[in-house]
Amino acid sequence: MFRRLPKRARKVLTVLGVLMVILGGIAAFTGCQSGASEEKRGEDLEFTVSGEADIPAALKELIDKKREKAFKLTYADGQEMYIVIGEGPQKGGGYSVAVKALYETDNSIVIRTELQGPEAGEAKGTEESFPVLIVRTEFRDKPVVFQ
Repeated sequence: MFRRLPKRARKVLTVLGVLMVILGGIAAFTGCQSGASEEKRGEDLEFTVSGEADIPAALKELIDKKREKAFKLTYADGQEMYIVIGEGPQKGGGYSVAVKALYETDNSIVIRTELQGPEAGEAKGTEESFPVLIVRTEFRDKPVVFQ
């Protein structure tokens, strides 16, 4: 098809083709954002780490049912919200879950936690443990994002 055209016309078509590819690439990437952009971090939230003795009975039942596997849940009573992270069975004792951050964004509440193992030289024991973190904070009608 191109061989029938004069040499100059072939060059023009080649240049136009290259320009179309370049412009198409620019158009495809202009205005695109990564879906992983982080929401603007709002204020840190006040919270209390609660023990299982200080929580509503219904929440304690939920925790007891889910304890055998890792889980994350929220529970609210209208005034307070409980954010619960269970890390499932761990070999031995000395494990805990620590809160690294708890803050509010425009659309959600974000909690960042970390499972911490026993200190070096600390006796772990032989029985499985089931570390659970229970965070109590003021109720906010927003979804919780676990990180």
